Amino acid sequence: MRKSLLVLLLWAPFAMALLPRPGQPLDPSTRQAIQRFLLHNRILDKPEDLDTAPYIIAADNGRVMGANGERVHARGVLDPAQPAYAVVRRGKLYTDPATQELLGVNADDIGTARFIYAGDLSTLALQRVTQEVRPGDRLLRVEPAVDLARLKVPLNAAFIEGRIIDVPRGVTQIGVLDAVTLDKGRRDGLIEGQLLTVIKAGATVRDSLSDSPVTLPNEPAGTLLVFRTYEKLSFGLVLSASHSLAVMDRFETARQSQ
Repeated sequence: MRKSLLVLLLWAPFAMALLPRPGQPLDPSTRQAIQRFLLHNRILDKPEDLDTAPYIIAADNGRVMGANGERVHARGVLDPAQPAYAVVRRGKLYTDPATQELLGVNADDIGTARFIYAGDLSTLALQRVTQEVRPGDRLLRVEPAVDLARLKVPLNAAFIEGRIIDVPRGVTQIGVLDAVTLDKGRRDGLIEGQLLTVIKAGATVRDSLSDSPVTLPNEPAGTLLVFRTYEKLSFGLVLSASHSLAVMDRFETARQSQ
């Protein structure tokens, strides 16, 4: 038995307990996974939203070390009423797999910074860093938090289908409580709290008698919970998986039981 299959079998009873019913609140484990992910991941609808954001020039004495508490200086319009800013760096560009339309850009998390005072160069203090801060790193307003206590599965949802196009943490095999990027968003009708079924495409095999290729039927392979939507993209959390999921697997609106 392969290790990945064994892991799925061991996770199966726990994963089924994660599946929320329409109108019911989320399991605590699901909430924790979403909170951890959202701390480090966000998407911007347009690359220019990132390219025109305020940016870091240098730290005190011209250094940029990235240590907690170190002061950094930034250029651009910062709001003194905004107590904290996210420090981000331009990441992966997302495009529609079929049309090649630009869907958004990932803002890689570098940390957070607390506003101190404004001037020709504004000054901030680094509060949390995930890697070395560099000149040119951008400053964005912190995203509004998702109210996970109110995030519930809707009773009815429009039929939507699309594909998993990325796994932000960089793995190739996706399992329970992994977060994924979806190529559909608010403009397509996707809403936070919606459940989606992941569909694995049937493999093509050869009929040993007729010596002709045969495509096996597609089959459901897991369930996703949409927990953050953007205009053209969304984030989903894997709540159950009967197979190892992967980038480019298809998803569609889940059929729900009351």
